[in-house]
Amino acid sequence: MTTTAPRQTPRPAVETPEVGDPRLDADVTNVDIAHLSQVLLGHYPELRLAARKLMADERFHRIEGQSLADHRERVLGQLRLLAAEGDVHRSFPERFGGHEDHGGFLARFEELTHADPSLQIKSGVQWGLFASAIYHLGTERNHDQFLADALSVKVPGAFAMTETGHGSDVAAIGTTATYDPATQEFVVHTPFRAAWKDYLGNAGVHGTAATVFARLVTAGTDHGVHAFYVPIRDEDTMEFLPGVGGEDDGLKGGLNGIDNGRLWFDHVRIPRTNLLNRYGDVDEDGTYSSPIASPGRRFFTMLGTLVQGRVSLDGAAVTAARVGLTIAITYGNQRRQFNGASPSDEVVILDYAEHQRRLLPLLAETYAAGFAHEDLLAAFDDVFSGRNDTPETREDLETLAAALKPASTWHALNTLQVAREACGGAGYLAENRLTGLRADMDVYATFEGDNTVLLQLVGKRLLADYSKSFKHLDATKVARLVAERASDAARYRTPLHRAVQTIADVGDPRRSAGQLRETATQRELLVDRVETMVEEIAQALRPAQKADPATAAALFNTHQHELIAAARAHAELVQWESFTAALERVTDPGTRQILTWVRDLFGLTVIERNLTWYLLNGRLSAGRARTVTSYIDRLLARLRPHAQSLVDAFGYEQAHLRAPIASGAEQDRQDEARAYYRAQRASGDAPVPEKHQR
Repeated sequence: MTTTAPRQTPRPAVETPEVGDPRLDADVTNVDIAHLSQVLLGHYPELRLAARKLMADERFHRIEGQSLADHRERVLGQLRLLAAEGDVHRSFPERFGGHEDHGGFLARFEELTHADPSLQIKSGVQWGLFASAIYHLGTERNHDQFLADALSVKVPGAFAMTETGHGSDVAAIGTTATYDPATQEFVVHTPFRAAWKDYLGNAGVHGTAATVFARLVTAGTDHGVHAFYVPIRDEDTMEFLPGVGGEDDGLKGGLNGIDNGRLWFDHVRIPRTNLLNRYGDVDEDGTYSSPIASPGRRFFTMLGTLVQGRVSLDGAAVTAARVGLTIAITYGNQRRQFNGASPSDEVVILDYAEHQRRLLPLLAETYAAGFAHEDLLAAFDDVFSGRNDTPETREDLETLAAALKPASTWHALNTLQVAREACGGAGYLAENRLTGLRADMDVYATFEGDNTVLLQLVGKRLLADYSKSFKHLDATKVARLVAERASDAARYRTPLHRAVQTIADVGDPRRSAGQLRETATQRELLVDRVETMVEEIAQALRPAQKADPATAAALFNTHQHELIAAARAHAELVQWESFTAALERVTDPGTRQILTWVRDLFGLTVIERNLTWYLLNGRLSAGRARTVTSYIDRLLARLRPHAQSLVDAFGYEQAHLRAPIASGAEQDRQDEARAYYRAQRASGDAPVPEKHQR
């Protein structure tokens, strides 16, 4: 199996078809499914295929309708099967059975979603959080003492960061770990109810240890949040150890194969060496030391080592959206409803324009999210492999993950809901998986970072990058640049700019459509929206620089919604750019043409969703804005014949889908019904409709 990313292999450049290119309007027989499937497998095709083969094994499949206790025990058993057979240690050191292959580890890990999202998340808790915290936040002394048992699942572990009173605000957690030099122990304590550790996978039933995040206090000084290895249950009796308490979170809205729970600590003593001490250590006499002097930078560096959770959720959300669309589009290609032009044959529901409008733009967005995830995975591997690990690249990785994880998880939730509705009552049956996947994905929007909070971090980074563009300019150049940008804004907001578009489009709607399908035009519209939004927020927040803290905070709060909107626009731009770059990897001309239409559908759907902004800011004339929608309808008609091929290219077998409505059973039912009515008409035995008698 390969452990290096084939993205480094040179590929021949293929020119993107643009307006006027006859290939855009040429007939296309179909997608080269095998070629497109290979492209979609991304940087780790062999690893993904091996993981899919393993997930086709029914031992890993979810059994619908299991009780809470049975589901939990099944997933724990599956976790131990993975430890033995699943090559789940790839990101860890070779001496622990790994390959130090961080990107390959996540590529395999994301594929577990096919079997059961509960298995994917419980695996993430065990190896992506608990074991990874030991590995990334600890040193060799911690590795030697704790890592082997965590990897083998001899010690199921919890990742005890979140508190009831502080979810996303990790820096403000209340749990303390106070050093006692007399015994050379840390005393872990929960001082109040809001400081209980909460929502922790493996804490409800199975966990026997936890990596506990607490405020390190020594010699009267609070050195901020650090991680500690804390045993929580007796391995033989599974009772809580003295001083440790907790509760089971019980039944949840989804992911019920995971035993989430709460933990609290009443002056629990652990050895000094149980501190995971890569970024901070305490000597026997209580002296604190750290390789990072700044407490703020130390905190964010520690959290940055755990970014892989967000990366993996981005990939899992893409997988869930692909599964949902494969089920819905396959069913839509087989299910018939209502008579159309034919007096005898009902219409395949995917032939209805509104059905295409519901599903195909989501398919385009799923393609965009998938290509963007591969770029995120490559960036993650570059940093964690050490090939390109700098403070700047780590910050870029964190920002990219914080942008894409909200985009993909919200998209997956929306896609699964629309897919469920598109399958009618059949979609609501648990056996067809859409409702279960939707329920399991729900929490993805708020864990490993609440989506809205993550987008706020992205927005702040966009503002920081904007301010850097002025950093090395003198006052005269800054004034000139601001004046030029103000002039541009005024130009766009006057009727003149819109009139130029209108005049250019008069007499030939195809010219307007041709402009919109150009790569350069789409990029300009998407980039301009992000840059303009960031610039306007930056200008609005300028008074905060000289204001008192309360006034500055109030001003920022006033513009928080616009900041998050700008961050979402940035994420959409990243996805579009990744899709556009991915077209270079498609060498089959017909497939590349169809995929270009899919990219256009994604880009223009983003623009259509934000037409109000483009109209109010003068970026589009009313006539060209109408063309956006009409050209989307044209793209839908072009893509309709290729919809099945585009989902088949995801490469899922029935063992991965496990939805009867996507198994061919619906086609068999429809064929049986049509044959019955044909035979009835041919025999002359068909009753005559009353309206025909009249």
